[in-house]
Amino acid sequence: MEETTPISISISLFLFLSIFLPSISSSTTTSHELHYQTFILTSLPKPLQSSLSWTADDQPQTILSQEEPSSNTFSVQLHHLDALSPSDARTPESLFSLRLQRDAVRAKSISHLAAAAAAPMNFSSSVVSGLSQGSGEYFTRIGVGSPPKYSYMVLDTGSDVVWIQCSPCRKCYSQSDPVFDPSRSSSFAGVSCDSPICRRLDSPGCNNNQKCLYQVSYGDGSFTFGEFSTETLTFRRVRVDNVGFGCGHDNEGLFIGSAGLLGLGRGKLSFPSQAGTRFDQKFSYCLVDRFSSSRPSSLVFGKSAVSRNSYFTPLLTNPKLDTFYYVGLNGISVGGVRVPGITESLFKLDAAGNGGVIVDSGTSVTRLTRPAYIALRDAFRTGASNLKRAPDFALFDTCFDLSGKTEVKVPTVVLHFTGADVSLPASNYLIPVDGNGRFCFAFAGTMSGLSIIGNIQQQGFRVSFDLAGSRVGFAPGGCA
Repeated sequence: MEETTPISISISLFLFLSIFLPSISSSTTTSHELHYQTFILTSLPKPLQSSLSWTADDQPQTILSQEEPSSNTFSVQLHHLDALSPSDARTPESLFSLRLQRDAVRAKSISHLAAAAAAPMNFSSSVVSGLSQGSGEYFTRIGVGSPPKYSYMVLDTGSDVVWIQCSPCRKCYSQSDPVFDPSRSSSFAGVSCDSPICRRLDSPGCNNNQKCLYQVSYGDGSFTFGEFSTETLTFRRVRVDNVGFGCGHDNEGLFIGSAGLLGLGRGKLSFPSQAGTRFDQKFSYCLVDRFSSSRPSSLVFGKSAVSRNSYFTPLLTNPKLDTFYYVGLNGISVGGVRVPGITESLFKLDAAGNGGVIVDSGTSVTRLTRPAYIALRDAFRTGASNLKRAPDFALFDTCFDLSGKTEVKVPTVVLHFTGADVSLPASNYLIPVDGNGRFCFAFAGTMSGLSIIGNIQQQGFRVSFDLAGSRVGFAPGGCA
């Protein structure tokens, strides 16, 4: 018996492996079993001047009054900030480099803001303009005042306060349009220090005439300071009156030509929070692919902002910070297979306001907590092992040499939000970084607990913010 026992064990083990090994093997992810999609290669976009078609001569026909809730729908075009960049920096490579520099500062500032809000101390300000933080990836042209004077305004879902440079300037940075003169607007009105809208500011001030003052400071030393007032904003042929906004007389920072900012965050002083009842508390944007399209993007307010083919995920609430749009991210698939190690726990927003995932229009590259990013990167490298690797570029550590090719097969990538699976086009995660055929995987890791879904991954989707329903929607092909 002692001599035959090892033989019987070996036979049993052989039979076990013979029966079960095939099934184990078939469930193991290998490169030929992954799901792939065709990626048509494009080059870095050439600099294009924007051609916004509406001017002050377009007389508004609809006035949305604060006293009369409405379900009107209106839209404006969006253009990328690169069109306002200085002419001496307008090569494809230099513009892309500037974009990554802005993006790095932006992501760092957002993470610091979220960390400060979660810390057990007084939070100084939840109102932060994204401009000097590297926001301002997309802008539109908005009329300010009566009659409306049109200026380039940056849109930012990661900021709240609406503000614009105003004369007389104590100090103003250079912008593409004349500085707004409030004395020439019949609808401009200062607000008193004890008014409810002034008290909504985190750090309100008061001048000798008992008029409300605002100041927003930034980590890089930039700031905007001036009167907090009310004014009429004109979106093409729709006029929205009594919008609380900052009229900045002292503004410093790298704001790249735009006159100010349209805050689209969730905070109490953002444009959607102030005027939401006038457009059914819904807005959306669709950002075209910067690398393959010269068509303008669009920003829509009202019921038609929500597409019928949207995949919705609930909005989550950070009890410490009301500016950002938090969503639940439960996992990521590469090649049709869930990436092991990327779990809901990595993206959890806790009761103290730590962690979480936000959808942000002003951040370009999606940042994931380091463990999630490493797992995603390694899974993509495995699936793309047939592609020739190239040296790292800036924050990207997974790049490929695709020179001489017009198309390649790449593994699919799907973001699994709570209740919504968003399948990304290949151009939303593999992007050109130079003119020599080098493409990089457009995700990055962060040591911060906060993850950010950036605008490269949002390209081509109509991203809807249904504030009444407390949800965010993603509709593929929404820019058509």
